[in-house]
Amino acid sequence: MAKILIVIAEKGFRDEEFTEPYKILKNAGHAVTVASTSVGEAQGKLGLRVKPNVSIDRVDPSQYDAIVVVGGPGTPAYIWPNTALQKALRAVYDKGGIVAAICLAPVVLARAGLIKNKKCTVFPTTESLTEIKVAGGLLQDQPVVVDGRIVTGNGPDAATTFGEALLKLLK
Repeated sequence: MAKILIVIAEKGFRDEEFTEPYKILKNAGHAVTVASTSVGEAQGKLGLRVKPNVSIDRVDPSQYDAIVVVGGPGTPAYIWPNTALQKALRAVYDKGGIVAAICLAPVVLARAGLIKNKKCTVFPTTESLTEIKVAGGLLQDQPVVVDGRIVTGNGPDAATTFGEALLKLLK
């Protein structure tokens, strides 16, 4: 089974974008580790509290087959500028792994240089759309987009489909 890292913001991650893929991947028998920008308890937008296993800056990307980045309103502040996460995403992708991001989180894929000429989606805000376009991403108006080993979702309503798309790629 695969080793998967799910990354959440320490404040303001979107609850269902974490819980749905997490549940789908765990139920399929994959080993799932949760990382955040801090090892303190993370707080979801809707009140979910999660205790991360590790902080992003302590992650060894060689240990993972996939990295999944959860979105939500805390994403621009905590996730987008995180250079340790950007490096980990590039490392996993470069070794043939899967990278995935939902809601506002695909911007971190853009900042990591992973979506140039790749089909993707994002939760549409002026800033997120600009970041994707500047990075050369090929925006699609679909809830979930898979382009090779990159999976993107556009928001909380896509969380289950996003998780299922990940599971399909991991088989």
